[in-house]
Amino acid sequence: QVQLVESGGGSVQAGGSLRLSCVASGYTYSMGWFRQTPGKEREGVAVIYGRSSSTVYDDSVKGRFTISQDNAKRTVYLQMTSLKPEDTAMYYCAAAVNSRSDILNPLAYNYWGQGTQVTVSS
Repeated sequence: QVQLVESGGGSVQAGGSLRLSCVASGYTYSMGWFRQTPGKEREGVAVIYGRSSSTVYDDSVKGRFTISQDNAKRTVYLQMTSLKPEDTAMYYCAAAVNSRSDILNPLAYNYWGQGTQVTVSS
């Protein structure tokens, strides 16, 4: 059983920064951040492997977002910089308990947080 609680969303101007946090309980093989806007499919943003700390990013955020973790605190972070209006979405933390072939695919994840809204204005 995995429980996830994310926080850190808010409203910022384009070019600004924001850091999201996700605290996990229970075993997690990998953890990631996903986002969704109304009427659209949920998409992967960034994932980090628990043991190796290897990371995977969607092309849309490479060079702007950084995912990291503090294993002692069981917390994963998403540092977002150079934010764009198109980054506006509900951001969800997710956890997988087993290896998956497509680590950025939302269908690979078993547990989800409640979501935190990120709004970027022009």
